[in-house]
Amino acid sequence: MSRLFAALTGAVAAVALSGVAQAQGPTPPGPTVVRGKVISLTGDVLTVKPEKGAPEKVALSPTWTVAVMKPVAIDAIKPGSFIGTTEMPKSEGAGRSLEVHVFPPGVKMGEGHYGWDLKPGSMMTNGTVGKVVAGKKGSRELDVAYNGTGLRHITVPAKVPVVQITGGAREQVKPGIPVFMVVRKNPDGSMAASSVSIGENGAKPPM
Repeated sequence: MSRLFAALTGAVAAVALSGVAQAQGPTPPGPTVVRGKVISLTGDVLTVKPEKGAPEKVALSPTWTVAVMKPVAIDAIKPGSFIGTTEMPKSEGAGRSLEVHVFPPGVKMGEGHYGWDLKPGSMMTNGTVGKVVAGKKGSRELDVAYNGTGLRHITVPAKVPVVQITGGAREQVKPGIPVFMVVRKNPDGSMAASSVSIGENGAKPPM
């Protein structure tokens, strides 16, 4: 569990900072993320080719960890689960999920509702699931509470990716593998990260 917790801590530490910023404004900006396929890992420098643009280099901390996104059934979203979901706002207090990542029991990170860049206008909501109602064609209707007073009503379509965050090994990060990283930008413009997220069996991380 300690290895998994370390992976989770690195993967969402910057996201957690954005969650804290929720109290400072209605729609604070999300963290800086890097998505793409691994070109190379040389020492502690990971070079990634995004879908658009030039390759990006990210310096990994000496203790960098790997988080694996394992696909699970939509039934894994239960009352009391702590989840993160990228959503498209549909009305006041409500949204439609693009993906859901379920944290292990007892792990709560990145709590809040803040900007995300998976699609234009998308938001990230991390919080505790309350009521779960089965919807049409295998979908789910969720109430997700965050930061004591926040509440979102989220529709999760049946075919939306749902993953469980698990721990992984550095050896799994190799050329051609799709990765997702929350990074911090240094004053000189360089980027650094403490964790790399990958999909199970080489799948693309959904967030």
